Amino acid sequence: MHINNNPTMPTASRRALLVAASGAAAALPLAAAVPLAASAATGAAASLKAEGSGFVTTRDGVEIFYKDWGAGQPIVFHHGWPLSADDWDAQMLYFLEKGYRVIALDRRGHGRSTQTAVGNDMDHYAADVAALTEHLDLRDAVHIGHSTGGGEATRYVARHGKGRVAKLVIIGAVPPIMLKTAANPGGLPIEVFDGFRKALAANRAQFYLDIPSGPFYGFNREGAEVSEGVIRNWWRQGMMGGAKAHYDSIKAFSETDFTEDLKVIEVPTLVMHGDDDQIVPIADSALLSVKLLRNGTLKIFAGYPHGMCTTQAETVNEALLAFIQK
Repeated sequence: MHINNNPTMPTASRRALLVAASGAAAALPLAAAVPLAASAATGAAASLKAEGSGFVTTRDGVEIFYKDWGAGQPIVFHHGWPLSADDWDAQMLYFLEKGYRVIALDRRGHGRSTQTAVGNDMDHYAADVAALTEHLDLRDAVHIGHSTGGGEATRYVARHGKGRVAKLVIIGAVPPIMLKTAANPGGLPIEVFDGFRKALAANRAQFYLDIPSGPFYGFNREGAEVSEGVIRNWWRQGMMGGAKAHYDSIKAFSETDFTEDLKVIEVPTLVMHGDDDQIVPIADSALLSVKLLRNGTLKIFAGYPHGMCTTQAETVNEALLAFIQK
């Protein structure tokens, strides 16, 4: 499959444009150029704010990109690995139209956020979310996390969310723990995640085509309606992030134990999972998580894949709205 996300203009045209631009710049007096640059910077900042997006800087200097649209009760979306806030487009637009304030962030090392070399673990992910919610002063918020984002949201709510969170939703999420251990005999063996690391290091671009075109959306199932656009969008989001951060994150989403986090969460929590999830098998995730929660509700979707927020967005959105309004 050939994917071209970076169309370029012909070389001759590009050269002509550069020459013209450099000539125009040379003709500007220095005194005029400085105010012009300041004006452009101010305009860019104003445009960013008007578009409802920005960055928050964490305590360790990482810049976290976020979108922030609308007004009303805030809903914060936490994306899966190795994607970005863009993976929530169908939910962001739906809940914006319903009158909610919708916020989504790019996890550190993902999307437009800093391509971090260190700190790619669940404790930092949760602390980054805390930095964002404090920056935006979000209260009475509903946090919705998918896959790795479900782990991130779980740890945030458990450790940082007191007084700020109204409800939690985890969808196809990695808690309590994905890895097979003595305490978790039903988990996936370490060789599965070693295979992820090997494939990423060998050819990340190809690996990021293989996942969405196969098990992530269930496109490998007989009779599946395959969407080339969905596959390319997954690939686009993945390749925006940093390889080192994505590599480290495999350990974070597979080996982090969320058992104690789940036990202390008091807010109403909806656990949603497709029973044909080939990425995070339901038996060792949702079915266990709901038993650990103090106020948990389980909703299983027959035949739905891991990426059901995209492939079955209408049904998922209606279920989310019903829970939020309950």
